[in-house]
Amino acid sequence: MDKKKNVTFNDIAKYTNFSKTTISRYFNNPDSLTLENQQIISDALVKLNYQENKVARILANGKTEFIGIIIPDLYHHFYSEMLNRILSTYETFHYKFLVFIGDKSEEIERQYIQELLAYKIEGMIILSHTIPSEELSTLPIPIVTIEREDKFVCSVNTDNYMGGYQAAGLLARHRCDILIHVNSPSSELIPAHGRLLGFSDFCREHNIDHQIILKEFGHTHDSAKPMLEAILGKLECDYEGQKKGIFVSNDTNANILLNLLIRKHGTLPDDYYLIGFDNSPISREAILPISTIGQQIDTIAYEAVSLLVEQMNERKKRKPIPLNKPIHKVLPPILFRRETTEKSTAQTSL
Repeated sequence: MDKKKNVTFNDIAKYTNFSKTTISRYFNNPDSLTLENQQIISDALVKLNYQENKVARILANGKTEFIGIIIPDLYHHFYSEMLNRILSTYETFHYKFLVFIGDKSEEIERQYIQELLAYKIEGMIILSHTIPSEELSTLPIPIVTIEREDKFVCSVNTDNYMGGYQAAGLLARHRCDILIHVNSPSSELIPAHGRLLGFSDFCREHNIDHQIILKEFGHTHDSAKPMLEAILGKLECDYEGQKKGIFVSNDTNANILLNLLIRKHGTLPDDYYLIGFDNSPISREAILPISTIGQQIDTIAYEAVSLLVEQMNERKKRKPIPLNKPIHKVLPPILFRRETTEKSTAQTSL
């Protein structure tokens, strides 16, 4: 069989009666052509069964259609699910992704960024907390962050304050004697700090006895489990016989705490009510489905990529208009009531 001939810009130009320069503009700067001429060339590509040479296009215009991602870890189920949702946006936006897992070291993560820039990425999504947004804003590409400090760059976040307020409200409706919030220490600039503020404000406004427990749990099961075991032991000692409503700052640690309770008591005791944060898959898949304040992870991922693509497309125009100030999108959380607060007789058989 004869080898199938590759269709060239010259072939497209002859077919459409446009110049090769016009065909090149279609691929590299389509906004410079009228919609009618764009459609003529688009139809020709279908007729000629044109298959684009991606490597040649990258060499010609420097646009790789790659987005860089720096994510703190894949241990916390929120991050792994967010990454999954971001990657799935390829079908909509047709951008590919290069992913680095954060190292918690500013110098190492700066190396990651330089490596990504060397691959000519067109934009970056950052969930890692390591490098300040002021420094990120000086990079030569658009940046969108998710759930981290974001003063100088665009971002998509959850209304964490509302989430903390909702969590306290749910536990209060179950007439718990003491409300407890378990979290990690964080800067007030981090969106997740709002969970603590919302929880505390609700308790103060309704004159509810409450306690805030701040511990550094690390980023592995082995580091988090003994910390939560110690917290559980103290709660059982300090609040014996009282109905305890516990709001854990993420579903991953909420699931560890739930497992510790069930291993000790054979079930979730009647004097414990538990709620997490994120609505990551573990909250639904736990031995008892965990009530949680749900971040709209799929929507956050879509909005982050969409916001980044808008900026990248603007830069491709002949006269791009830069943003006057960063865009910050905030999405409301969704309360999911499950078995760790809506007690059922089914759990007594565990």
